[in-house]
Amino acid sequence: MSKKTKSSSGVWQSIFAPLAIIVAFIIAYLIFTRLLGNPVNFEGGNPKGHPLQGNLLGLMYKGGVIVPILITILIVLIIYCFERLITLTKIKGKARLNVFVTNVKQMLAEDRIEDAIVACDKQKGSLANVLKAGLSRYRALESDQELEKDQKITSMKEAIEEATALELPVLSRNMVILSTIASISVLIGLIGTVIGMIRAFAALAQSGAPDALALSTGISEALVNTAFGITGSTLAIIFFNWFSSMIDSYVFKIDEAGFSLTQTFASSIRK
Repeated sequence: MSKKTKSSSGVWQSIFAPLAIIVAFIIAYLIFTRLLGNPVNFEGGNPKGHPLQGNLLGLMYKGGVIVPILITILIVLIIYCFERLITLTKIKGKARLNVFVTNVKQMLAEDRIEDAIVACDKQKGSLANVLKAGLSRYRALESDQELEKDQKITSMKEAIEEATALELPVLSRNMVILSTIASISVLIGLIGTVIGMIRAFAALAQSGAPDALALSTGISEALVNTAFGITGSTLAIIFFNWFSSMIDSYVFKIDEAGFSLTQTFASSIRK
């Protein structure tokens, strides 16, 4: 990957996070005000009144000002799940990994290093990049007459480790966003729950007959925010674990291919 490409990728990543949050908040605000707060969801067409019987949208609107924040979190979660899925699919390359690695091993057995490098260029992806770095060093060390066998093997390992280290940040990028959402979603939901319970108890504490509307609004706010918070946290945990499993599996394939390449190189050189 060229410096210009890396620079462009870094700039895009720095813009993507705040842009995703801003877009998500705008969409969440429109959902809250236009969809959930639509007068048709309430008795008498008044959003300040009771939701229609069995109307879930109106009930969600009664969750209060924390609801658009929680909707924003859910939309951000969806955006980053798609980002992770697209990225992790892209870095696998074009052909199936097992087929690609088998073909490269076959080329190595036939001493077709240049063909293997060309195959890496066609395959693309993190595994192909690591193998290409190893293969390039493979050919250079193979013709080196000054280094001892152990030194050549060490140099080969270093080339593969350096290439792997450059690819790992791409694999784990934005995973911290998912883990953060898993933590804060339920906490923000609890804030909305506490606010709703405060309003409910305030309605009960009034002298004379309790304000039924204020009481029901407070309880609705508490329950809706709890539901949103738990839902966001649960989904974030599920997707975080799923993507982590995909990344671990892919890193294992990279390490396995790198080790196999090193072993092939070690068996092909003389002291």
